[in-house]
Parts: sequence; structure tokens; C-alpha cells
Amino acid sequence: MKASQLLFGLVFVSMFVPLSKAQSSPSVSVSVKRADDPPKASANTPTAASEAGPFLATIDGHAITEADLAPLIEGQLRSVREQEYQIKRKALDNLISQRILEAEAKKKGLTTDKLLEQEVDSKIPQPTDVELKALYAVQREQLGKPFEEAKVQLLSTLRNARIQQARQEYSAHLRDHAQVAVLFSPPRVQVAPDPARVRGNPKAKVMIVEFSDFQCPYCQRAEITLKGVLAKHADAVAVSYRDMPLTAIHPMAMGAAQAGRCAGEQGKFWELHDAMFADQAGLDRNGLAAKAKTLNLDEKQFDACLTNEKYKAQVQQDAQEGSRLGINGTPAFFINGVFLNGAQPESAFESIIKDELSARP
Repeated sequence: MKASQLLFGLVFVSMFVPLSKAQSSPSVSVSVKRADDPPKASANTPTAASEAGPFLATIDGHAITEADLAPLIEGQLRSVREQEYQIKRKALDNLISQRILEAEAKKKGLTTDKLLEQEVDSKIPQPTDVELKALYAVQREQLGKPFEEAKVQLLSTLRNARIQQARQEYSAHLRDHAQVAVLFSPPRVQVAPDPARVRGNPKAKVMIVEFSDFQCPYCQRAEITLKGVLAKHADAVAVSYRDMPLTAIHPMAMGAAQAGRCAGEQGKFWELHDAMFADQAGLDRNGLAAKAKTLNLDEKQFDACLTNEKYKAQVQQDAQEGSRLGINGTPAFFINGVFLNGAQPESAFESIIKDELSARP
């Protein structure tokens, strides 16, 4: 037999060696796909991802989807989207103001610089010596020179500040009288109100969902603002309260949150809510009992409710929901799903509410 024939025979036989004799070990196959490149269907993989979102990866044929990822990153993404929106909105507002200013200048046959000089700068009076000396008194150490030597610098500083302020007011005036429709909407998240704790019309066009802490001083300040907002808008705006006790820094907050719910089962959540914010130093057990007595609650029922921690789990569920949404401080608000953080001035609420009332039927 020739060597070439022998070699062919060995190769031919090896092709038919049973697979059972080959060494093998169990393995896990992990595949990472682009969102627009779903894997082929298998016995363990759904054929469509319309409900769960696009496939992001598969493990042994089992898909990981956007829906699987969302609960893990929702809070972080909300913050990122909010920052992106604020950057774009600021740029949009500046561009709108610039275009309106250019249109006004064109109407009068002027450049924008000439228009501002004519309508704004020329109408700003020169600062008086009294005003300059008042500014000097504040900046004396920083200036490091006598008033007479700093006078020219002070005059320029104060006049320029007034011109900038007046230009902003002029621009706002022009915008108020222009037909502007902002179609760029802020990011929204779905946040359910607590139907048992709504102040105002439950079917209001604008629902403010508030995550708050009864021992938080900033939350106390925000309550005053919210009452002013509700007074202005009657049935158009409502507030729903949800619990976010920051127990690491407010040791009485958890007990107070439970007390609010205990009062709620007797129909007096908002009465105790107001009483607790009015007296944040009295949120210990004795203070809560005294408030319950003042509100004519059934004291035994109220005490048993607190002792048995009847609503602790519900309070914790609210706090977990707040954390999932990316809240890391109180107060925090979602106005028709639009996030507003902290004890903001009434104007911040009004800005969002105005957009919501004008945009929604």
C-alpha cells in the first residue's frame, strides 16, 4: 500500500469517530447584541420584543431587554435626562429671545445693538454718589483703595449691572407680546398619586405628587408654597402626599409618617399633616399623642395603630418608590410627571403649571 493511500484511509476513518468519545465540558454562551439586532428565535427566546423592549443581550438563548434594565437605572437616567432638558431649554429660551429681538430691530430699521441702546441703555440713569458709596461700603476690602480712586470703577460696575437687568426685562416684555409656542416638552415619569391623600380636586388638570418628610425643615417651607399655589388655582391643581422619611438624619420622621396614615384612617390625614409641620419639634410619641387629642381623634385607635406599626410597610414602599425614581433628598415633586427638586420658590411651580394648563385640554 502506498503512503498516500494509507494517509487517505486514516483521514477517512477519523471522520467517523463517534462524538461520544470526544471530550466535552458544560459551557454558558453569552452574546451581547445591539438594540437593533435581535437574536434569532429559539426554544428559550421569545420571537418578538415589542412588549418588553429591544433585546440587549442573551444568555443561553434567554433575552435581557430594556424592560429588565429599566428598574435598575431609572433614577439615574431621570437625572441625566433632566440635565439634558435644562441645557437644551436654556439654549432654546435664549434663541427665542434673540430671534424676537432681531425681529423688533428689523421692524424699526435698526441693528439689535442700536435697538438696545435706544430702548434700554439710554434710559438708565447715572448712579448717584449715595448709591456708589453704599456699593463701596460692601466692596471696600475687595477694592483696597479710597472711594475717590474707586469711584469710576464702581460707577461702571453699577451701571453695567443695571443695563443687564433692564435688557433682560425688555427682552421678557417683547416675548410676552410675541406669539411664542414652545413645543419642547420636559422629560416625564409615571408617578402615581396616593388617592387617599389628595388635597384639592382629585381630577385636577395638574397633579403635584410630593415626596416629603415631616421632620424636614425644607419640606416645612415647601408646604407654605404649596398652599399658595393651591389657593391660586382652585380646582385646576391638586397635591398628593407620599412618604419619604429620611431616617438617617431625621429620627422622628418614620413615626410621624406612620402617624399621618393612622390619622388618615380616621379621615384626618391633612389635619395632622398641618399640625406636624407646624410643630416639627413635637414629633415624638408624646407630641403625636397630644396632636391626636387636639384633633379629637380616637386616641386608643390612634395609639394602637402606632404601637402595631400598622402602616410601616406602606411608608417603606413609598420611600422605595422615591429611591427608584432617583430622589435622594426632600422635598421632591412631580408636576404631571415633570420633576422639581427641593423647596423651590412659587415661581418655579408656576412656570411648570402654566405650561401644563396651556398644553392640556
